[in-house]
Amino acid sequence: MRLFWKNGKPAILTYILLVLALFFFRDDYQPVLLFLRKYIFIILLSGIVLFFGLRKFRKTASTGGRLGILGILLVFFGLLYAVGWHFKMYDYMKTYNVFNHLNKVEINELPLTQNERIQPLRNIFSMANESVGETKDVSLPHLVRVDGENKWTMAIQPSEKYTLQQISDNTEEVFSVSSTTPFPRFSSENRIPVVFSIGESLKFSRNTYNAVVQRFNPWMLFNYEPGDVFYMKNDSGKWVEVVSLIKWKGFLFPYPTFGGVMVIDNGEHDINDYFERVLIGKGTYISPDEMNNHPYLTRQNTLSEKVSRIQAESLKFLGGFSDPLPWNMETAVKIPDLPDDQNEQPFVTDFDFSDTDTNAYSGLYHWFGLEPVGDERTSLTFSVFIPADGTDKLYYYDHAAKKQGYAGVSAMPLKVIESRKEFDWTVNKPVEFRPYIKDIAGRKRMFFLGTISAIREGSDNFDGSATPDLALIDAEYRDVIWIDVKHPSQWDKTVYDQLNEAWRSSEGIGYYFVEQTKDIDIVEQAIDSVLAIPRVDKNAEEIERLQRQIDSLKSIEN
Repeated sequence: MRLFWKNGKPAILTYILLVLALFFFRDDYQPVLLFLRKYIFIILLSGIVLFFGLRKFRKTASTGGRLGILGILLVFFGLLYAVGWHFKMYDYMKTYNVFNHLNKVEINELPLTQNERIQPLRNIFSMANESVGETKDVSLPHLVRVDGENKWTMAIQPSEKYTLQQISDNTEEVFSVSSTTPFPRFSSENRIPVVFSIGESLKFSRNTYNAVVQRFNPWMLFNYEPGDVFYMKNDSGKWVEVVSLIKWKGFLFPYPTFGGVMVIDNGEHDINDYFERVLIGKGTYISPDEMNNHPYLTRQNTLSEKVSRIQAESLKFLGGFSDPLPWNMETAVKIPDLPDDQNEQPFVTDFDFSDTDTNAYSGLYHWFGLEPVGDERTSLTFSVFIPADGTDKLYYYDHAAKKQGYAGVSAMPLKVIESRKEFDWTVNKPVEFRPYIKDIAGRKRMFFLGTISAIREGSDNFDGSATPDLALIDAEYRDVIWIDVKHPSQWDKTVYDQLNEAWRSSEGIGYYFVEQTKDIDIVEQAIDSVLAIPRVDKNAEEIERLQRQIDSLKSIEN
């Protein structure tokens, strides 16, 4: 205030500029606010200890006493760093908070998979980039529902290598490619002309992250952050950009949850658009409670994988708070990440829950296959199904408790490699082992569907193939079945043909997939041999009866 009265107009101008900077550049400093929100408890605890420690230091006259206080402060902050960050106890407590607030539902029957996607994510990404020009990039593909079908959608946006295009150009096209075909086409009919003035690769206020943060109110600036970006059709059939939001909850060890979505409509960049996004950002906020009012957002894929991963990981606390600690770990689990697989779990998969005893919807889910924490343990402990539309539920199936002895995801690559020793596995990688659950030979059986992707030496990206090699691995019998990618309708029959003898000898089941045949030649020969139909005498039975009576009377007379 003294500066204000002393300097007059310059001070007023300084304050005005400061307020304007805080308003217009809130997308730049918002990560700082979010950092304070995430670590508010640790920051307050450290501040209180430091305040009283320095206060005591100033009041202490002796040098030894001051050195002792400094030593205590160093020990405190050293322990805080070692326990909280080095031994990851802060993340441990954050994950435990997620577990305590998670709506967990154990299921006793696995759902079936449907609408199997053929290509892995990285193959789609590679093939999409092969179909655009030098000044264009493709955003990361996401599996979403479009017009009742599961499709990979991604934006064709200005390349990050050309700054001028990032400043001046729009996102003018979107790829929408079927996920169930072995022949994904990136031609004109799957290349949708639609203009977005807000994009993931655009600069300044036209960047998706910046535009969404600018739309936040002051409370949201401290508690929300943008997550994954999806492209889909709304209920009017128009293409929209849907940004998943992550909301941080709690005071002691805050944790991430699904915070709804921000929907950005398509449209040209003009002067009205400019003032709107600079002043208040872009997008329409839809909270989790309001998403049921928008059918295109239900049973859809709108959940950020950052949220679903920590939710799945939190199941390690099913055995209690202390179970995941290093000296215990009886039931602790982890999300296995394969070094050669560029797409980590979750795998977005279409599940059919209609024949299970749950009220879960049938549609897209984030699937996780959890395994024991040890590097040498590769069994499948839990199958986790998290609704991809952000519904506050987590369904899990406990394979370990049922003693099924299924092999997990991390065991799959070596089994595929061992089954085809003639492959050059230095440039071919078995990747993305998503679940394949079908009712075959009398019961539900779980397989893993893996794709063989090629990668050039010295390259970090997989090369997509229109007809990739596919393998199904029986999680129980560990056998590898190579299937024809062009004929998905024959997969179950191919599996049965290879494994039916093992199943019959082990399980005592009957015969399935038996085709009933008839010998057409024999039937035709029988028909040809029938030349005439004999005439039946209507009085034959009566004559025969009377004849029996006459024979009887003759025998009495004799």
